[in-house]
Amino acid sequence: QLTHASMDKGGLLGGKFLFKKLPDGLLDKTRVRCTICKAEFKYHRSSSSLAYHLRAKHPTESTSTGPRQSTLQEYGARGRITKNVREKLTNSLVVWIAKNCRPVSIVEDDGLREVIRAASGDECYNLPSRGTIVSRLHTLYGDQRAQQCSKLVQVRNVALTGDHWTSVNNDNYLGVMAHFIDNDWTMQSFALTVSKTEERHYAEACADHFLNVANEWEIKDKVTTLGTDSARNMVPAARLLPFEHMPCMAHILQRTVTISLNDSAFERALAKCRKIVGHFKHSPANTQELKAQQAAHGHQTEPLVQDVPTRWNSTLEMIKRIQRNKSGLTTILTQQNSKVTMLTDQELDRLQKLEELLEPCRYVTELLGGERYVSCSMVLPALCHLFRIMEPSDDDPVYVLRFKKVFTTDLAQRRDSSNLTWLKIATALDPRFKDLKCLSKDERREVWASVHDLLMAETDAHQPSAQTTEEPSPKKSKMSISLLGSPDSDTEEEEDAIDCCLNLYKAEPKIDIGECPLQWWLKREGAHARLAPIARKYLSTPATTVPCERLFSLSGHIIQKKRASLSSDNVNRIVCLSNWLSMDCLTLKNLRYSIGYNETPGIFSIQFNFIYIAPNHNKVASRRLCICVLG
Repeated sequence: QLTHASMDKGGLLGGKFLFKKLPDGLLDKTRVRCTICKAEFKYHRSSSSLAYHLRAKHPTESTSTGPRQSTLQEYGARGRITKNVREKLTNSLVVWIAKNCRPVSIVEDDGLREVIRAASGDECYNLPSRGTIVSRLHTLYGDQRAQQCSKLVQVRNVALTGDHWTSVNNDNYLGVMAHFIDNDWTMQSFALTVSKTEERHYAEACADHFLNVANEWEIKDKVTTLGTDSARNMVPAARLLPFEHMPCMAHILQRTVTISLNDSAFERALAKCRKIVGHFKHSPANTQELKAQQAAHGHQTEPLVQDVPTRWNSTLEMIKRIQRNKSGLTTILTQQNSKVTMLTDQELDRLQKLEELLEPCRYVTELLGGERYVSCSMVLPALCHLFRIMEPSDDDPVYVLRFKKVFTTDLAQRRDSSNLTWLKIATALDPRFKDLKCLSKDERREVWASVHDLLMAETDAHQPSAQTTEEPSPKKSKMSISLLGSPDSDTEEEEDAIDCCLNLYKAEPKIDIGECPLQWWLKREGAHARLAPIARKYLSTPATTVPCERLFSLSGHIIQKKRASLSSDNVNRIVCLSNWLSMDCLTLKNLRYSIGYNETPGIFSIQFNFIYIAPNHNKVASRRLCICVLG
């Protein structure tokens, strides 16, 4: 609508139309004339027909009719989140809840709603309901599970690790993880299940649980090894299964350390350390005094650590922190005139020697606990290194000699009870350790004979079976039969081919300790086509069950006191989703190593410099990870 106030100098629509002049000089407000084509129109206080004339006859001269009042629907939609954006936001919330183990009830949080409203500018936005989130979680779990199943379909061999865990609600859960090397020679590892178990953990029940998981994921015929701890129920359970048993080497090593410390000359000093740690941990005032002393001496502010029998390397960490803060502890305990006394110089000297003995054990435990690189082939070189460290020396005191003797005796017994055959073959197929210097000469010959038998079995398995439906071949003359030779000639030729294959692999130069064996096999798979499937099978087995321990640490963040009523199915979905989604966060593009000596003699530190690209991001970043391997 156009009013008299919208007229501009007696004209309409920006002067495009002028009122008609009467003979007496006045303006006729009922008639207007187009200034472009001189056409005349009637005017009744509306410029709609005039605007239509401009658009139809003079489109280049068309102009806007001015601001228009918004409709009610347009006003309500202004600043609102669109349907597509709302859908993406809901899916992002589902992924965030699953990946970071957030409670589903977080969608009822008023603070989260206000944050999204402020970020989106939509003051009317409401979070999705709990039912919507739970339904989306189930859908996401199904999609992700299908992706993991597709990975398992593409491989021939899968190694399993499993362990039991008790939640804060006193429920038993079984965690199982799968490990394999894919066709690109990349180590893959992800959770299969964290399922609740109702039965008592007898050997038969444990065996049935593992078998049910393998059947559920349809990998029973692909499973090669089952890694567990050396509990009394797990060892016989593994014997009931058609898989090779791989005892956790980290559990074995830490159990040896615990036995060596019992009734040793270090026990009195360790008991004194526990009293000192308890004195400061149970008193906030004492803790503040310790922090003040650390600041005064220029030390890093850190709490003392109490050792726990089930927490690996906690005894070593307790000793190291007391050694670093001995000056501050001495000052505080002297000023307080407390019943708790500081360690004497002799006891501190003993703890220093114990630290030197336990430090290599910590290095080996952390080295073998990885799940993103080959660890099974490093077990025997690592144990050989520890045996060398624990060899008696002329400068060792009596209590150190006693500790080394108990340590080596117990570790040797546990080593012999492990799956030595598998470990030896894995070591031989690792181009870093294929010289087998950690074994005797007789053992080396046995290992290569075992590899030879594996090659023969691999060749026989891939030979095509004879077709019974084929037409019988014509009879051959005696001369042709004699020229063909005996049937054993094919076997001899096969033996020669396998020997040539082994000799070719042995002739390859040993790679540096810091290089990746999987990258080596990726580049030389064509040259060692027969040996590559066996290497992929044996190198995929992890040396420890530490991946399952990490899975239970994740489960502990989910099953809390405030979330103890979670159903076991939802626990399984959330834990597995968090593991699967976190696994896809980093895509390693480049992996390089650099080697340097560590303070401990005989141990090298490997520094991993890798470049990764996060999904849905274009940003490339580099990170550094340091672990230790053996010289």
